Amino acid sequence: MTYTRMNTEPRTAVDGPSRSPEFRLAMDALKGLRADLFDDFFTYRPLPPKDKPGRLARVLPGPLRPLEVWTRHVLVVVAGMLAVRVSFDDSEGELQAALAMTFCSLGPILMTLVRPVGAFWFSLVSIPVVAWVQDGNSDFPWLPASFVAHLVVLTVVAARTRPRTAAWMWVLTAAYGIGAEGLYGGRYFGSNAMPFLSVSALSLLVVTVALVRRAAEQEMTAQQTVTAQERSKRTQLEERTTIARELHDVVAHHMMVVAIQAEAAPYRVENPPEELAKAFSTIRENAVAALTELRRVLGVVRAEDYEAPDAPQPTLSDLDGLLTNVREAGLTVDKVVTGAVRELPQGVELSAYRIVQEALSNTLRHAPGASARVEVGYVLGGLGLRIVNGPAGIMSSFVKQTPTQGAGQGLTGMRERVSMLGGEMTTAPAADGGFEVTVFLPVARFTAEDGAGEA
Repeated sequence: MTYTRMNTEPRTAVDGPSRSPEFRLAMDALKGLRADLFDDFFTYRPLPPKDKPGRLARVLPGPLRPLEVWTRHVLVVVAGMLAVRVSFDDSEGELQAALAMTFCSLGPILMTLVRPVGAFWFSLVSIPVVAWVQDGNSDFPWLPASFVAHLVVLTVVAARTRPRTAAWMWVLTAAYGIGAEGLYGGRYFGSNAMPFLSVSALSLLVVTVALVRRAAEQEMTAQQTVTAQERSKRTQLEERTTIARELHDVVAHHMMVVAIQAEAAPYRVENPPEELAKAFSTIRENAVAALTELRRVLGVVRAEDYEAPDAPQPTLSDLDGLLTNVREAGLTVDKVVTGAVRELPQGVELSAYRIVQEALSNTLRHAPGASARVEVGYVLGGLGLRIVNGPAGIMSSFVKQTPTQGAGQGLTGMRERVSMLGGEMTTAPAADGGFEVTVFLPVARFTAEDGAGEA
């Protein structure tokens, strides 16, 4: 049997004394106090103007609207003038006392614009100076000038720092008020320590709530911006995946047809030359190799649960069916075709169909009750599309619009398709209040069969 000896010896000083949670909490609080009010307390931090004029600018005359960005500075100066007025009223005609109290009240208030933490210490030190200069039977420890000045300083500094700094300023102010009242309060008519602490606590609470709310709004705005960017990126990736799948289906189909025709071609000619048979065999081998490589590269974009559609991919010949569907959904739409209608590469026709489909879907979503017009132009060198809708109908203002997930991302998908084909796309509001989408999809060349089809 093995016995284990337990170490019951007391811990030595080498291990360090044990720290209770209360002690650690107190030390953390003191570190916060030093960081907020002692470290670099005289740092130069000028109050910048607002980024842009606010709501007040709407009621100001035209020339004064740009100056609205300095509203906060003006409010601080006005508060300083109020403190000066109170100082002169409380000086009882003594010019030297009035000037001294003006310096001790106006100085800290103006200092909040450039050195906020230093302004708090300046104001706190000025309180007993004002009480000594105007020695009388008024309320103590805050004389009227000090009452106004210190309240303004606490409010402005709290608005310029953070809630923890506001809490520490109030604690130090309360410590001064209670200590001064206990030592010298008997010499004065009454005490205003509790009224000042109550008013200042309410003011700091309002400022703190405003700061917390503003920080929450900024964080929400930043999060919404990030979410919108991520949604846009996800939409692009999804659209590119869809395009890759469709491209895979289109190219794979044609490559398979080439391979089959190349294999069957020698049997359609009686006694074909050996060179011809070998050429068709080489064509078939290259087609099969290209098809294998295509499936290896593009086939990876298919999800495990993705099933290729049984029906063929839509083309421009299916536009009439699409327009019938949107008409049944309540959209009045016309189609105009210009130029010689011909068969285009399947990738171009598929992308053109999807662009028209998305543009009409956006019209249904964002302009209910509007009419639309689809123009398809077969021009030399490519295909032109123009989808334009009018303004929303009158009854749309009575219909509550519910934003859908991904709303506003349809244009991104259309641009992806146009970019894939090397085309051009422009979008702009129409003159009548609607919206216009213009697309050009280039086609490299036309075969003889295309020309026969045009004829």
